Amino acid sequence: MSKLAKTNKSPESSDKILVIRMLGLGDVTCIGVPAVRHIKKKYPHAEVHMLTYAAGLEVMALAQPDVKTYGLRQGEWPQDILQAMETFIGLAETIIGEAYTKIINLDTWFMPCFLTRFLRDAGEPVEGNYIGMSIADLIDQFQNQTLQPSFVNDASHYMQSTWFSMMRWHTTWWESEYLPEKGYPEFYLRTCCGWQNIEFDMHIDVKQNTKLAKIRKHKKVIALATEARTVERNYPYADELKEALQKAGFEVWSKFDGSQSLRETLSMLKTSDLLISVPSAPQWMATAVACPTLIISGMVDPRTLMPDYATDMSAQPATVESLLEGVVGIFDGSADQLEDNVY
Repeated sequence: MSKLAKTNKSPESSDKILVIRMLGLGDVTCIGVPAVRHIKKKYPHAEVHMLTYAAGLEVMALAQPDVKTYGLRQGEWPQDILQAMETFIGLAETIIGEAYTKIINLDTWFMPCFLTRFLRDAGEPVEGNYIGMSIADLIDQFQNQTLQPSFVNDASHYMQSTWFSMMRWHTTWWESEYLPEKGYPEFYLRTCCGWQNIEFDMHIDVKQNTKLAKIRKHKKVIALATEARTVERNYPYADELKEALQKAGFEVWSKFDGSQSLRETLSMLKTSDLLISVPSAPQWMATAVACPTLIISGMVDPRTLMPDYATDMSAQPATVESLLEGVVGIFDGSADQLEDNVY
């Protein structure tokens, strides 16, 4: 008789998978959350972990509390590249100690790609994006002051991938005939990463805000997010727009400055009838709780975001009058959701 005992244990039950997405709050919401859920569905018996950054930790705790999530908190990511390398090598040591059977890097920023190159060079099972230079060569060039700034600052210079289709990431994909319904997140995960069968689930379950729910019984509630991480996306007439909306009978709130918890912000969005936002994280937060969005496009092509409604692209800020007219049209049904999502 063989000494090998039979077991009912699935081969996948020994899998331990790490998903990396360290970009901002919006990116973790619209890419990290659907990605983790896709991996959990694809490998139902595997233990899935998530490596992320800052507010991404809070997003994942709300969206997938059953997933072990760790990473760097706000202020723990050094600006100095040498200090950042030391920090990320420390992360690599933690990751190696976890003995993952698969490490999936969905990130496109330099330091997470540096991390996965370090892991790849160390023999870890890396899938996804990494820098196209060995760590030894990178440090050598840095010390000899021969490292080109573009290699660190331009993803088209530093990024390589195990996903052949990642080359599409560098194209003006939104100008093609096919526009993914979910915009950039869907393009990235389905096309660039090759996850054609992903179910795009980024929902986050929160309760409605009690105070706004009472107000909503007799007037429409609008959330207003007019500031972005990049200054050029900010809307300069925020105060005037808020005043005009209030005069038109809408309840308006704006608390996207980190002054309250993410759970509370999502709760307020869930109880709102519309979010008016510049291209930024609040759009994806609103999507996570099924709040319709109107994007003030500025110079961002709305086809990359595919919101419910959007202004035309323009170097000139949308006027308060045109935005108010658009909002009224949304609620009275005269602003139809067109194929190109521009009212």
